[in-house]
Amino acid sequence: MKLLRVGTAGAERPALLDAEGVLRDLSGLVPDIDGALLSDDAALERIRAAAGTGELPVLDATGLRVGPPLTRIGKMVCIGLNYHDHARETGAEPPSEPVLFFKAPDTVVGPNDTVLVPRKSEKTDWEVELAVVIGRTARYLESAEEALTHVAGYAVAHDVSEREFQLERGGTWDKGKNCETFNPLGPWLVTADEVPDPQALSLKLWVNGELKQDGSTAEQIFSVAEVVRYLSHFMTLYPGDVINTGTPAGVALGHAEPKPYLRGGDVVELEIEGLGRQRQEFQQA
Repeated sequence: MKLLRVGTAGAERPALLDAEGVLRDLSGLVPDIDGALLSDDAALERIRAAAGTGELPVLDATGLRVGPPLTRIGKMVCIGLNYHDHARETGAEPPSEPVLFFKAPDTVVGPNDTVLVPRKSEKTDWEVELAVVIGRTARYLESAEEALTHVAGYAVAHDVSEREFQLERGGTWDKGKNCETFNPLGPWLVTADEVPDPQALSLKLWVNGELKQDGSTAEQIFSVAEVVRYLSHFMTLYPGDVINTGTPAGVALGHAEPKPYLRGGDVVELEIEGLGRQRQEFQQA
C-alpha cells in the first residue's frame, strides 16, 4: 500500500493511493498514519480490504498539498557514510560500524514543501536517502532476517545538510543536520510487502534540472536489515521511528572546487524507484 497524508500543514488527513493511482480518503477508517497504526495489523488489514473493494471515498488531488506520510515520529536515526561510492568521493575510509547521528522529528516537512537555507549558510548540500519506518518494537535483534520483520515500510527522504555547520564548527554532526525544514519526507509510506528487496532500489537527485546523484541501494555498506539489527543493540526502536540510511555519491561536498552548494532559488528534485518523487524550492531563511 501507498499511505500518505494530505492537506494544510498541521491539518493533514490520512489517505491512500490505490493501484490505479486514485487518491482515496482514509479518515473514515483511521485517525492518522503514525506508529500506532503501523503496529496495528488489524487496522492495516481493514485498510487493505477497503482498498480492494474500491469503497473508499475519492479525494480531489487538484492543488492538494502532500504532507509527510507519517506523524508523531518518535525519533529520526541517521546513518552517515553508508555508500561505498559516497565514501570514495569524499575521501573517507568506509566505516567498520555504522556511523550514527540524529535529526529532530521537527525537521520533517512534506515532500514538496519549501526548504530554508539557514542564515549565514554557505554550504547547504543535498542528499537523497532511503528512509526505513519501523512497525514493531525492536530490541536486541539477532539476525538480519528478523530485523526486516520489524520494518513497516519505506519512503523517500531528503537529508539536507549544512556542511560548514556539520564538519567545521566542532562537536557532532547534528548542528549541520537539524536546521528547520532539513528533512522532507514522502510522498508516500510504501508498505514493506511492496518492496521485496530494499537493496535493489535506484536513487536519483537533480538540482535545477541537472542530474547530480544516480545511485543504487546495492552500494550500501550496511544493508537496511543490518542497520535495523545493529541499532536495536544500542537503542530501542519503536513503531513510527524513522531511519535515514545514507546517501550515494554525487553530493556537493564531493564535487571539485568551487563546490555547487545550494542557494535560495535553487530547485531540487529527487526520487527512489517505486517510492515516489519530491520537489523542493530552496529559499533563504
